Amino acid sequence: MYYRYFGLKEEPFSIAVNPRYLFMSARHRDALAHLLYGVGAGGGFVLLTGEVGTGKTTINRCLLEQLPADTDIAIILNPALNAEELLATACDEFGISYDADTATLKSLTDTLHRFLLDNHQKGRNTVLLIDEAQHLQFDVLEQIRLLTNLETNTRKLLQIILVGQPELAEMLARPELRQLSQRITARYELTPLSLQETHAYIRHRLQVAGLPGNQELFPAGVVKEIYRSTGGIPRLINVLCDRLLLGTFGQNQPRVSRDMLRQAVKEVMGELPARRRGWTGWPAALAFTLVLTALAGLGLWVASGRSGADAAPQPAAAVEDTMASLLVADRDEALALLAGHLGLLVPAADTCQALRESGWRCEALGASSWQDLLAYNRPAVLTLVTPDRFLTHAVLVGLQGDRALLATASGTETVALARLGSLWRGDFELLWQPPVDYAGPLGVGDRGPLVRWLADAFAELDGQARPLADTEFNEALQTRVRLFQRRYGLEQDGVVGLKTLLRLEVVRGAAVPLQAEQADLASLGSR
Repeated sequence: MYYRYFGLKEEPFSIAVNPRYLFMSARHRDALAHLLYGVGAGGGFVLLTGEVGTGKTTINRCLLEQLPADTDIAIILNPALNAEELLATACDEFGISYDADTATLKSLTDTLHRFLLDNHQKGRNTVLLIDEAQHLQFDVLEQIRLLTNLETNTRKLLQIILVGQPELAEMLARPELRQLSQRITARYELTPLSLQETHAYIRHRLQVAGLPGNQELFPAGVVKEIYRSTGGIPRLINVLCDRLLLGTFGQNQPRVSRDMLRQAVKEVMGELPARRRGWTGWPAALAFTLVLTALAGLGLWVASGRSGADAAPQPAAAVEDTMASLLVADRDEALALLAGHLGLLVPAADTCQALRESGWRCEALGASSWQDLLAYNRPAVLTLVTPDRFLTHAVLVGLQGDRALLATASGTETVALARLGSLWRGDFELLWQPPVDYAGPLGVGDRGPLVRWLADAFAELDGQARPLADTEFNEALQTRVRLFQRRYGLEQDGVVGLKTLLRLEVVRGAAVPLQAEQADLASLGSR
């Protein structure tokens, strides 16, 4: 066995899950924290996704070891089942007895519900963990969602953890599964290791296997190539390093060489490293963009060469007149229209001052894309620049597919999003009503009634009887804030600033959101 040649006690890079070789990178610890938080968050769904070999099974093992003693957990490793089979498997895992010969979907559901109620009365938590959940069928996912309908006034009686590959998150983003997606209280994507973490991972496994401290088997340059070849995926690192040690042993060498690495990469991963096959990364994106640009230019050239009614464009003046009727030249008038959409009656002069007297604020902000604007999820006044360089405004109150819904003095009208975007440079204003005593961002160590208000807001959102903090912003509240920020695509700094507060108000139903269906948002995000 080659490991003895290097002074090791055992093979350090076996792909079998061994708790002694557990390597918890910062992202693995973060993923585990999300799962643990989700388990104690009062029920619903927790989502963990990651590419094959990134360590999801390792996280699951750690979770099982750290679950509270009052938790009953069922683990389903093969979810390629129909709804009835999955419920029966869950009953088997929980140790619930049922008549397999007469079992039906209804009888299994009723049996599970009785078990959940009994567990709740005993003061126990119940968790269902489904691995490889990307294989679940739509009707099975819907049945799983229905299991979480059983709840008390403060919490749901079943916590479900879905673990799977990235396509699971894509599947849950579909409009037909929006009810389930909205019940996810914590979600995390487990990404591959960084170059520094790859160094630490290899060194950790060698040390656990007994490598003497003064011996180096993998020079820094070799580790860098291992990272480039595997993309930082732990399972691929194990396979490649195992092959490297075997080859080094066969050549009677003291440590891995670059020549050995090139040979091992060919044997393990094919002729080229995985990250070098095909067009990947920004060069591919750049090339693809250039191709699209060339095709678009060709399309315009062909169109310009056509003749007759088929090629006749709409007169520019008519387009401008149509747009002009939807825009508002005066800023105060536009803000007053927006206030009216929110149910506020204010004059179209000194509008912000009038709003301030009512406890509201005008907030001038900026965005580089429609996605940035959607992060606020609020109706807004967009500042536009016309082709002849005059400032004007559009009162955006909704998005409908590839069209924007604008408020006007006579009602609402739609306009092509692309047409509006050609005039928008990113400046916008929105109206909001800050919490009492709000003076600026909140972070760990801050004190006061606003901290308690924030903790109460999250407790209400999570269905928790007790808030995570009283009047001092603690680390538990910071963790909850980061999870919220991650879920809604905000900067994950754990600090409650304007953008986090605005999104929190919308999620709690305390503010008017931008009118847009999930399907519309998904289609917008893909453009």
